[in-house]
Amino acid sequence: MSPTEVHPIDLANARPIAPAPPQHWDLVIRPKRHLLDVNLQELWAYRDLASLFVQRDIVTVYKQTILGPLWFVLQPILTTLVFAVVFGNIAQISTDGLPAILFYMSGIVLWNYFAESLTRTSSTFTANAHIFGKVYFPRLVVPISIVISNLIKFLIQFCLFLVIWLWYWVMTDSVHPNLWILANGYCLLLMAGLGLGFGVLFSSLTTKYRDLTFLLTFGIQLGMYATPIIFPMSSLSERYRAILWWNPLSHIVETFKYGFLGAGQADVLGLAYSTTFTVLTLTLGILVFNRTEQTFMDTV
Repeated sequence: MSPTEVHPIDLANARPIAPAPPQHWDLVIRPKRHLLDVNLQELWAYRDLASLFVQRDIVTVYKQTILGPLWFVLQPILTTLVFAVVFGNIAQISTDGLPAILFYMSGIVLWNYFAESLTRTSSTFTANAHIFGKVYFPRLVVPISIVISNLIKFLIQFCLFLVIWLWYWVMTDSVHPNLWILANGYCLLLMAGLGLGFGVLFSSLTTKYRDLTFLLTFGIQLGMYATPIIFPMSSLSERYRAILWWNPLSHIVETFKYGFLGAGQADVLGLAYSTTFTVLTLTLGILVFNRTEQTFMDTV
């Protein structure tokens, strides 16, 4: 022991008490030091929790329903039939020479994934305040789990679309798939990024401004009509086509349809714009999310 080192004395036995061994913690919770402080290693460590949230989302949505998961299949079928009657037969909107059922379902399946991811992630703070106030875990786990659970629903609906698409491909000469079909995995990734980015952004804003929830619902409905879901881009005039070019969802939907159906257009520059828009939206959403995460319990 060095001359300057001082230890407490055990007066009963008249000998120095050994210092306590250093403590090793399994988890050290530190405050976020900057807005882009996203610990990917920590998110990966909580992957089991994310899987539990995914199971919860899938099970509870259709709990105490008669048809249960069959609604995953019935929803796009019923929506497609309504669109085919209203927009195809009554409004006589062009489908680029494609079967109406196939044209509408290809857009509906993709749009449903984006819309549900955005809607459900937008209520992350308000819907999970009772959990956030009691247990620590990376808050981004919740919106990420929502995007993953919606991906499972998308895959079920996508399988339904594939069955109808294969029938038309084999039995008719109305669809002409091409190599752009390989880009559809990337298009799905962009849809997930946009849904997550806009979702965490609105979830942060709605903690203080609850009326934005109504604005979001209206915006999603309006956004579908500003995206080539019920109409092809080729049916628009040059003026409106130039306006819709700035909608990042337009390029994703058009590429998806063009790859599977062979009608429409696929634009490399448009996909590059959608990619840039997605990265910026996701970055802005995480910035605002991290800032709101530190103080949201005071406002929720």
